Amino acid sequence: MAAFLEFRSLTKSFPGVKALQDVSFGVDSGSVHALCGENGAGKSTLLKILSGVYQADSGSIAVGGEEKRFGSPQEAIDCGIAVIYQELHLVPHMSVAENVFLGHPPSKLGWLNRKALLQETKRILDELGEPIDPRKMVADLPIAQRQMVEIAKALSRDAKVFAFDEPTSSLSSREVDRLFDLIARLKQQGKAILFVSHRMDEIFRICDACTVLRDGAHVETFEEIAKIDAGVLVNRMVGRPIDDVYGYRERPIEGVALEVKSLTGPGIAAPANFIVNKGEIVGIFGLVGAGRTELLKAIFGDSAGSRDKVIVQGRSLKVSHPANAIAGGLMLCPEDRKKEGIIPLRSVQDNINLGVRRRFSPGGFLISPSNERANAEDKVQRLRVKTPSLSQAISLLSGGNQQKAILGRSISENVKVLLLDEPTRGIDIGAKREIYDIIYGLAESGIGIVFVSSELPEVLGVCDRILVMRQGKIVGDVPRSEATQESLLKLALPVAVAS
Repeated sequence: MAAFLEFRSLTKSFPGVKALQDVSFGVDSGSVHALCGENGAGKSTLLKILSGVYQADSGSIAVGGEEKRFGSPQEAIDCGIAVIYQELHLVPHMSVAENVFLGHPPSKLGWLNRKALLQETKRILDELGEPIDPRKMVADLPIAQRQMVEIAKALSRDAKVFAFDEPTSSLSSREVDRLFDLIARLKQQGKAILFVSHRMDEIFRICDACTVLRDGAHVETFEEIAKIDAGVLVNRMVGRPIDDVYGYRERPIEGVALEVKSLTGPGIAAPANFIVNKGEIVGIFGLVGAGRTELLKAIFGDSAGSRDKVIVQGRSLKVSHPANAIAGGLMLCPEDRKKEGIIPLRSVQDNINLGVRRRFSPGGFLISPSNERANAEDKVQRLRVKTPSLSQAISLLSGGNQQKAILGRSISENVKVLLLDEPTRGIDIGAKREIYDIIYGLAESGIGIVFVSSELPEVLGVCDRILVMRQGKIVGDVPRSEATQESLLKLALPVAVAS
């Protein structure tokens, strides 16, 4: 029996890159099918062809046995395809109900039927188990509820195929559980579900089958994922065994690189105090909303925090603005690389040199192209950034290579302390290992590193010492030798739960 959703010999090329090469596999109704591969393997390209954003150079898609070539997103939607992207496609300043029925609102005699709009939205949300007020503005909802609105929007069009692209990257563990419960209900309703994630535990938890892509080509489809283990899957993804993804290595740690004294600011409920030594990787762990990002932004001068509370290698900085922090040797790699880390339409070279052009401008007026190119070439080689050329738009690189370019920009400065906020979010296991090696190398050069991650195994695997935040406060400082998942979670959970 043919699968409900079939990809038939899909091929797609971009300038200098063959994104997909003759990819074929199927997704059954009433099943969850994982799509795995490193960044740049072709997963995003395949999803965009499925959603009608891109058109394949050759090959086709079949839905319910009928061959399709979607010329636009609307054609895919009309065929029952729903792709839930990491960056949700909602209108923030419209209501939940208006978003759910955007483009096809219920009408009466040609006029919007607002009563039916609210009733139908409530009915769909009730089916999802989400008690969201249909009249509420989407901008006022947390990310987990916005995701549910996106799913409700798909159900309002009677979608038969759901594709989820890294749906858990910004969710707490409790929100992930609710999302997985919903996916299980969609599965029971007979929907065909494609699930993209870099998190092995999620794939083995909810998926029935799995297809692996590598360098744009189909490597293997496992019809029963329960019959394989994570090691086999990782080997197929990266083409080599990775026994220890973290590859932790010890290094000399001596002398204070960063001292934070009684720092306050938005999202910080109690004055923050801690130190980071030269060569040390200090993790910050906490649940979503614990204040980790807010703390890093206050240190970097990107929020209205207390001043004169940040000391870098004995020098007190007035971090009233990020420019002051950078001048003092502080660099921040932000959590949301697409919104805050890169300029998508500019080249790899431009993005690497973004903060250091003042050094390559004789007299402050003329930019030196030769110096910029030399710096970009050095960072691309040093950090192993995979790009066809320095002039390639950075938006066309994989997430891991974008992250390496951002790191390249940071170390183009005279950096003494590096603040890393979720540096491996949305990055595949092979690229993660490369990022960790880069971080260890920077620490070995004497740079103090603050490493924020919402993935507890990552914090335990990479860091020398771990600060735990809860509700805007630092509530623990745990050395690597004493840190366990249980001890850190106990500190991170709200007091009423932890006790």
